[in-house]
Amino acid sequence: MSTIKQANKEELWGHPKGLYVLFFVEMWERFSYYGMRAILTLFLAAPILLGDPQSGYGWSNAETLSFYGTYTMFVYLMSIPGGWIADKFIGQKKAVMLGGLLLCLGHGILAIDAQWAFFTGLILIVVGVGFLKPNISTMVGGLYKPGDDRRDKGFYIFYIGINLGAFLGALLVGAVAAKWGWHYGFGLAGIGMALGQIVYMYGLKYLEGVGDFLGKKDSPDKELMKKPLTSIEKDRMLVMFLSFLIIIVFWGAFEQAGGLMSLYTEQKTDRMLSFSLPLIGNEVPAAVFQSINAFFIITLGTFVANFWYKWGRKGKESSSLFKMAVGVIIMAFGFFFMSKASMEVVMEGDEIVQKSAMIWLVLAYLFHTIGELCASPVALSFITKLAPVKYASFMMGAYFAATGLGNKVAGLVGELSEGAGEFQVFTGIAIFCTIFGILILLILKPLKRLTHGAEDIKGTKNEEAEGFELADQN
Repeated sequence: MSTIKQANKEELWGHPKGLYVLFFVEMWERFSYYGMRAILTLFLAAPILLGDPQSGYGWSNAETLSFYGTYTMFVYLMSIPGGWIADKFIGQKKAVMLGGLLLCLGHGILAIDAQWAFFTGLILIVVGVGFLKPNISTMVGGLYKPGDDRRDKGFYIFYIGINLGAFLGALLVGAVAAKWGWHYGFGLAGIGMALGQIVYMYGLKYLEGVGDFLGKKDSPDKELMKKPLTSIEKDRMLVMFLSFLIIIVFWGAFEQAGGLMSLYTEQKTDRMLSFSLPLIGNEVPAAVFQSINAFFIITLGTFVANFWYKWGRKGKESSSLFKMAVGVIIMAFGFFFMSKASMEVVMEGDEIVQKSAMIWLVLAYLFHTIGELCASPVALSFITKLAPVKYASFMMGAYFAATGLGNKVAGLVGELSEGAGEFQVFTGIAIFCTIFGILILLILKPLKRLTHGAEDIKGTKNEEAEGFELADQN
C-alpha cells in the first residue's frame, strides 16, 4: 500500500517496536474516549438534582439516544477531514500529535461542572479524534512492508490495546462516576488522555520514517503523490467503498452497546449481587457493563487471530471481506440473547416489577465481541493494504466516517425502541444482520476480484519469530 520507509527496524516479539508505542497511545486515548462514553448517556438521562454530584440533564431516552447517535457520528465523520489534512499538508505523525493535544484539552474541560464546558469539551473531542483516529491506524499499517503477513497480526495487537483502554476506561470511569459524581469520571478520562500524549511524545524515536508527510519538496515519494490512479487502484477504491456498507451495518447494530443497551442495563436489568465488591458495593453500575466487551477482546483476541491465521494457512477462505461478513453474522446472534432478556421483564403500567438477569447481557457481549474480532481489526488492515499511498489517511478517515454513520444508525434504531419495544428491536437487528451477512458471502467472489490480489502474501520473516506469540510472552 505505502512506500513509507522502514527507517527504524528495531523489533520486539517479532514486530516493530513502534507498534507497541502506538499500542499504548491508542490504549490511553480509548481509555479516555470509552470511559467518557460509558457515562455519557447515563449523565444525560439522569434526573436534575441541584447541588448533587449525581445530577444530570434529565433528558428523555429518545432525546439521549438521538444526541448520542449524532455525537458519535460526528466523532468519526471528522476522520475524513483529519485524514485529508494529513495526506495533503502535515502527514500522519503531526496529525496524531495535534489530535492528542485537542483531546487532552477537551477531556480536561469536561471535568468542569458547567453546561458551556460540557458542550465545548465534546466539540474539542470530536475534532481531536478526527485527527488522531485515522492517522494512528494508518501509521500501524506503515510499519509493515507490502505483502508482510504480520500486518494483520499487528493490527490484532493494536486492537487489543484499543480494548484494554476501553475495558479500563469503562470500568474505572464508570465506578468513579457512580461513587463521586459524573465530573470526577470525566476528569479521570482526561488524565488517561494526558498519559497517552506523554507516551506518544516519548515514543517518536521508534517511529522514524513512519507517518511523515510524503508531499514535501525533498520527499522521494513526492512524484507518487502526483500520479493519477491506475485502473487497479480505482477497482480497489471501489471495493473499499463497498466494504464501508458492511461497516455501517455492523456498527449500526454493535453500537447499541453505548445507547439502547446501556439504558436497558440501567433501567431493566437486575444488577444486584449477593456479595459486596470494593468501590461499587452490591449493585454493579450500569456503565461498568460496557467493559465486558473490551474484557472479552483482551482475553479472546489472540485466539481469534491465531484461528484465522491457521485457517488461511490451510488454504481455506480467509479474505478480509469473508471475515467481515462472518463477523456480522456472529454479532447478530448476540442480539437474540437481548431478545431473551427483554422477555423476562414484567411491567405493570409504567412500573417495572421484574427485571432481566445479567447473564443475558454477558452472553450478548460475548457474541458481539467475537463478531467484532472477526470484522474490525481486519477491516483496519484491509484499508492499509488497498488504499493508494496518496489517499492512505483519507481512506482510513472514510472508514471511520462509515463507522460514524453506523453510530448514527444505532441512535436512530435505539429511538425506535420507545415505540416498537426492545424485543422487536433486538430481534429485528438479529434477523436483519444475519441476512445481510449471508448476502455478502453470496457475492464474495466478484468483490474479491476487485482487490486484484492485494491480500496475497508476498513473503514473510521466519514464522516462528513473527507468530502471534505476544500473549504467551507477556
